[in-house]
Amino acid sequence: MRTTSITKPLEVTRKWFVVDAADQNLGRLSSQVAHILRGKHKPIFAPNVDAGDYVIVVNADKVKVTGNKLDQKYYVRHSGYLGRKKEIRMREMFKKNPEFVLTHAVKGMLPKNNLGRKMLTKFHVYAGPDHKHEAQKPEALVLAK
Repeated sequence: MRTTSITKPLEVTRKWFVVDAADQNLGRLSSQVAHILRGKHKPIFAPNVDAGDYVIVVNADKVKVTGNKLDQKYYVRHSGYLGRKKEIRMREMFKKNPEFVLTHAVKGMLPKNNLGRKMLTKFHVYAGPDHKHEAQKPEALVLAK
């Protein structure tokens, strides 16, 4: 009789990857990063187990967007009180907090449950070329453009 192996959280081995986001498209980059965070690139992938790897993204301020998204896309938040809706354009958000733009895009591509929130903790974004995770010896990962 053949049996299907079930992935257990203790069997998962994690790697650290560093990705250079300079001149990468925002959507394509974030979908590939979400793929790695979820662990779909591994043969032991299971939708109920966090088997993903750690991802460090550097140069988040140099990400490209196509079309008129810089002026037409808004990030909206609401305080819960009447009339307290705040909108900020993508161009302004890139100046104010470039890490948020990439984090927001990746977060939208992960599952919307406890497992997705746990996967997001393995994602680190930095606006410049430096990061503080040299002790983990991350491997350079080149993603398709």
